[in-house]
Amino acid sequence: MSKKEGYSRPGLFGGINHYDANGHKIGESRPGLFGGYNDYDAKGHKIGESRPGIFGGMNHYDVKGHKVGESRPGVFGGANHYDANGHKTGHSSKGIFGDWNHYDD
Repeated sequence: MSKKEGYSRPGLFGGINHYDANGHKIGESRPGLFGGYNDYDAKGHKIGESRPGIFGGMNHYDVKGHKVGESRPGVFGGANHYDANGHKTGHSSKGIFGDWNHYDD
């Protein structure tokens, strides 16, 4: 059974705020200049970025530009998440208020 790890909600100006399962803000993603998002921790330090993938989804990179994972659209909506080696690490489903719920696998 999957355990809820957290959730994400749309923020102001197109960003996305990220929270842990207890509702504490753990970071945010802000729109990048050429698409994708710049990712920041709760203190505002840049920790990486996410860029659109060729076939949909997003590729995730650390602050040094090394690929650390990807998210791909799920068959029935939502998204599946994978580490840099292609192993599934979790999934996300869309909530009723435009938010996303994140689960481990």
